[in-house]
Amino acid sequence: MTNEKEIEKALKTYLPMTETAFYILLSLQTPRHGYGISKHVETLTNGRIKLGSGTIYGTLTKMLRDNVIEVYDDSDKKIIYVYTEVGKILLARECERIELLYRDSRVEWLR
Repeated sequence: MTNEKEIEKALKTYLPMTETAFYILLSLQTPRHGYGISKHVETLTNGRIKLGSGTIYGTLTKMLRDNVIEVYDDSDKKIIYVYTEVGKILLARECERIELLYRDSRVEWLR
């Protein structure tokens, strides 16, 4: 069960998010293993972002420790991850933050 303290701690730790953390969480709306995350991000960004294994697994380890993601399945040779309730809230808050940034920039550009 997720509590408010856990959510607040994650928000303070992760917001604003790095591109790596953002794209990992975005990818984990569907359970994926590390290589699957890498390929999904590369496809999603049309090759603009290519996450190396060290970057992915370092971030996954930190996110696991902070209860932002969890292991969905590790019965095969690959560990499959999914975001937790904390991760879902974190991703939603970051999307809101990015949307506000974009909205502010549009107002400024249209002047």
